[in-house]
Amino acid sequence: MLASALVSIALLATTAFAAPPSRSARMESRLARRREGAHLSRPNQRLESSSLNGGNVSHVDYSSNWSGAVLSSGAGTYKAVTASFVVPTPKAPSGGSGTYSASAWVGIDGDSCETAILQTGVDFTVDGGSVSYDAWYEWYPDYAYDFSGIPIKAGDTITVTVTASSTKAGKAVIENVTTGKTVTKSLTSSSALCEQDAEWIVEDYEEGSSLVPFANFGSVTFSGASATTSSGSVGPSGSDIIDLRQSGTVLTSVSTTSSSVTVSYV
Repeated sequence: MLASALVSIALLATTAFAAPPSRSARMESRLARRREGAHLSRPNQRLESSSLNGGNVSHVDYSSNWSGAVLSSGAGTYKAVTASFVVPTPKAPSGGSGTYSASAWVGIDGDSCETAILQTGVDFTVDGGSVSYDAWYEWYPDYAYDFSGIPIKAGDTITVTVTASSTKAGKAVIENVTTGKTVTKSLTSSSALCEQDAEWIVEDYEEGSSLVPFANFGSVTFSGASATTSSGSVGPSGSDIIDLRQSGTVLTSVSTTSSSVTVSYV
């Protein structure tokens, strides 16, 4: 009887070890990799540009990892960037299965100045029927690090802000307006900002040295979008418009107003 019970336990243990990891286990594994520094935003990987006519858009550029709007000016121009957005519910692209992610953030530098980026934002990930969100901060070329103490869910209104107090020091702030929770991180880096780019971006970021499969995030509108300069605040009107293109397919569509940037998955 005892031998029979031991055999049964052994069989159950073998089955457990042989079974594929659950969705929740895969999510926890992904979060563990993030905590170890797996998420890495990259400077804008620009492709070719194309002329457009009409509206407030002078041209659109293509990128393999960024989609959104970029203001570029002389060094020392931009001291802070902010915006608010409603957290979307990501889903797999049509016909897709597995894990897909995207990230919405604001930042200083990373386009015309590629040596450093001060940025903060929210990742959205879907794995089958499970959705997760991560609030993070990053001073590239270092990896992104997760904030703690700020739960996020679909439909929450999030305000994201980065401020450079100098070219090598600043802070990242994320406020969940819906819940009233705010987190702040003061940062320093040996990689100096140029302070010449201001951005409102949805990104296909890197994990494990390659781009993550890009999620269908629906639409993200950065409202109240502004960048602070020495002479006051400016909005995204007249920004360079960047659409994300991979394997010859354009995956996003971007529009701007004087105070907003809308990035839509297409």
